[in-house]
Amino acid sequence: MKRQNDIPPEFDKPVRVTDVLDLHGFFPEQIEEVVEAFLTAAQEAGYAEVRIIHGKGRSRLKWHVLRVLEQHPAAESWGDAPPERGGWGSTIVRVRTAE
Repeated sequence: MKRQNDIPPEFDKPVRVTDVLDLHGFFPEQIEEVVEAFLTAAQEAGYAEVRIIHGKGRSRLKWHVLRVLEQHPAAESWGDAPPERGGWGSTIVRVRTAE
């Protein structure tokens, strides 16, 4: 008998972290947890820079991303991506080296 808190086998696999996080498809209330986990994993993986795609729209997702970046210890600096990497629809984050 399957218990409610059992993780289905298809979700019980390691996730490979890349240098890009695309937030399309996430709800605003999920952004904080997802971005925090991504930044921590990116720092542990040794990335010096990552890109977070939040879209241009009404910038609601971007606002949530910036709130996380202001508080996360792995975020050294950040700003809008250059036009060829998404412009103001993406944020480039300089990641602090893990100590």
